[in-house]
Amino acid sequence: MQAFSRFRLVLAVLSGGLLVVALATTTRPDSSAVSRIESRTLSRSIDAQPGTALRFDRLAAAAITWRGGPITASTGEVVEVFVSDSLPVETVTPEYWAEFLAKLTHGPELASVTSYHAPIAEVRELCGARALGCYSRNTMVSIAEPAPIDGTTPEEVVRHEYGHHIALYRDNTPWRAIDWGPKRWATAATVCPKVTRGQAYPGDEGSNYSLNPGEAWAEVYRLLEERKAGIAESSWQIIAPSFFPGDPALQAAEQDVLQPWTKGAVASFRKTFAKRTPKVWWIPLTTPLDGNLRITAALPKGGQHEVALVGANRRTVIRRALWAGQRAKRIDTTVCGQRSLFVRVTQAGALGRVSVSAATP
Repeated sequence: MQAFSRFRLVLAVLSGGLLVVALATTTRPDSSAVSRIESRTLSRSIDAQPGTALRFDRLAAAAITWRGGPITASTGEVVEVFVSDSLPVETVTPEYWAEFLAKLTHGPELASVTSYHAPIAEVRELCGARALGCYSRNTMVSIAEPAPIDGTTPEEVVRHEYGHHIALYRDNTPWRAIDWGPKRWATAATVCPKVTRGQAYPGDEGSNYSLNPGEAWAEVYRLLEERKAGIAESSWQIIAPSFFPGDPALQAAEQDVLQPWTKGAVASFRKTFAKRTPKVWWIPLTTPLDGNLRITAALPKGGQHEVALVGANRRTVIRRALWAGQRAKRIDTTVCGQRSLFVRVTQAGALGRVSVSAATP
């Protein structure tokens, strides 16, 4: 389960291996501020250091009173929203935030979220000393007024944290969407190849936070919603530029929200090897998404055929099938950035019919 996330300013000073974290928050430092700090790295990031993430016992024990509850939005959906009693009743209402959440791009997971909105001091009491917002297990906490230091809006925070909530309800087998992002976006963002190359670190809320694809997904969702809201110049500061989304990634993200991936496809192929049949059978596979791939081959009695998964170049052997029964061979592997592959069946032993099934992501 995704740890609570907190917006903060990271002041990284790599001197003698020491990482210093400043107790402040920012989203859009002006050029003069950037010049003053010179080589220091500013970012609005999310952090889950032990002892500072929101715990539900902390929420229950806090001396904060709330107004709100299940609110019916104009869409007809019911959203559970609470606003701190220390906020002005004239300007901060549960109804506003229920309506805001209901108008985000979402699926049925909206009915499972509980959203708390409070002044920054109370948010930090619940989420941590550097917090502007946090999320875990269907519960969101966010500032309800702009951050005093740099004006970070509560809408920015809520969009990001709701991105985590969406990921909690999406499938990206064999990986956790809360750490890797949902399947279509994760494929478009080449998360698996980045992880393989050491360029992405799923679930890392520490020194590799900016390369955490779970956080990149939440920022992509925020950016998607801000563009829909007509906010043309959204910030992109807390995540590495390698994750900044182009149109295909944004389209994949929206599809993940509205049409979640649930399972892959299975294709079947058959061929009969006879005396004059070529000994090698090439089966092309289209693999548009990353994830689990299983190849199963049923051989004729006495068949000793070699079954291999081969790259698009028809030369690179990715995996050879192993026996899975007296007349069956199987390959279990992961598609990781390859959009087309081949199954190569080389006849050996008895002639006869071979059946191949390919379960792709």
